[in-house]
Amino acid sequence: MPYTSILIENRDRVGLVRLNRPEAMNALNPTILRELMEALEVFDVDESIGAMVVAGNEKVFAAGADIKEMAEASEEQMRQSSFINSFDRIRKIQKPVIAAVSGWALGGGCELAMSCDMIVASEKARFGQPEITIGVIPGAGGTQRLTLAVGKAVAMEMVLNNRALSAQEAFQFGLVNRVVPVESYLQVAISLADEIASRAPVAVLAGKEAVNKVFESSLTDGLSTEKELFYRLFSTEDQKEGMHAFIEKRKPIWKGK
Repeated sequence: MPYTSILIENRDRVGLVRLNRPEAMNALNPTILRELMEALEVFDVDESIGAMVVAGNEKVFAAGADIKEMAEASEEQMRQSSFINSFDRIRKIQKPVIAAVSGWALGGGCELAMSCDMIVASEKARFGQPEITIGVIPGAGGTQRLTLAVGKAVAMEMVLNNRALSAQEAFQFGLVNRVVPVESYLQVAISLADEIASRAPVAVLAGKEAVNKVFESSLTDGLSTEKELFYRLFSTEDQKEGMHAFIEKRKPIWKGK
């Protein structure tokens, strides 16, 4: 499938998607979001792919939404727009998605990174939700995911007063998994995705679903879901293979069944 705003690549068991609108600092518009989600969905059903990485470039991950396309929009037009709804599609991706962030991740770019399951940041990464400076607030999960990650106090300052977090602050507050040198951030993200892709596929999907349940329900419901998924894994070939390989001190051979 020809894409105009992203680049895709297979790195063994890892599907890599790079945002590619350098002339607009990878600003998110309906086209780039549609292409991104389509690429992730294709990787999600590809049995040769176990995990995915979404990246920008060293200078910018994504500098927010394309404001030029929103400036004159009415409330009804925004309600009918595919922009915000595109972010809902990433929640339906079953396999793990890792954001590789360097440079600015602002507004929708920060929301996109937070929509992924993990974030590997370069030491030059910067995270912010500056929508308040243009008279709006985050609308694609920014206020919710940000608060769950960094806590109310820091989220309030970011949303209400345009505070940006450095990579080290983002790590300190729990927004990102790790901070690494700029020259290695993408490879570290790919290596992390490759490690995850080497695990038992059915268990990886179940683990992601169970962790995400925490953010979508009560603790009671989450524990119930976790328990049910745990029990189901014992009907899989991979569970048997994994435990026998552990007992036999050998590397497991996963079947994804």
